[in-house]
Amino acid sequence: MIGIFDYGAGNLRSVQNTLDEIGAQYELVRDAAGLERCPKIILPGVGHFGQMLGALDEMDVRNALLSRIAAGVPFLGICLGLQGLFESSEEAPDQRGLGIFPGMVKRFDPATMEPHARIPHMGWNELDLVRPSRLLAGLPLKPHVYFAHSYYVPVVEQTAATCTYSIPYTAVLESGNVFGVQCHPEKSGPLGLAIVKNFVEL
Repeated sequence: MIGIFDYGAGNLRSVQNTLDEIGAQYELVRDAAGLERCPKIILPGVGHFGQMLGALDEMDVRNALLSRIAAGVPFLGICLGLQGLFESSEEAPDQRGLGIFPGMVKRFDPATMEPHARIPHMGWNELDLVRPSRLLAGLPLKPHVYFAHSYYVPVVEQTAATCTYSIPYTAVLESGNVFGVQCHPEKSGPLGLAIVKNFVEL
C-alpha cells in the first residue's frame, strides 16, 4: 500500500490516476499515523515551498516523515516534493526544508537564461542520465518528460539524471530509499507511468 501524503494542495488527482492506471494500491494519508502504516510514501507537490513545508509543520508530521525515511521506507518526492528534501529554497528563505540533503533550491535567473528561455520552465524536455537509475530503468536513453517549475535543485552528489534549461539541474535524484523527480511523471504519458511503476515495484 502506497501512502500519498495530502497536505491540502498539490496534484493529488493526477497522481491517483497514474497509480490507478498501473494497478497500484494506495491511500491518501493526512497524519503521522497514516505515514507509519504505509510501506511506501509519495509526496506530490505543486505550489509554494513555504506553504508546503509550513503545512507539514502545522499537521505535525515533519518528524514522522523524517523518521520513516530514516527507517528505510521508499520515498518519492514529485516536483516540489523533491525540492522539499533540501535545507531551504530561494522561494521562501526563512522556511526550513526537510534537510535530508544539504543545499538551497534556486530560482532560474533571467539574467543567465538563453534568449528563448522563459520562466517558469514549462513543457517537454529530455533527461540526461548521470549514473544508473532505478526510476529510469527500462526507459529510452534520453526520455522526454513534462516540467512545470520556476525553481530547481542544482546538480548534487545524489543526482541520477539532469535536465538542461539554459543550465543543467537535478531532474532525478536517488539516494538509498529516497527518490525525487522534478518533472511531473503523472503528466508525462507512458514514460511517466513507467517511472512511477519502477518506484512501485522497488
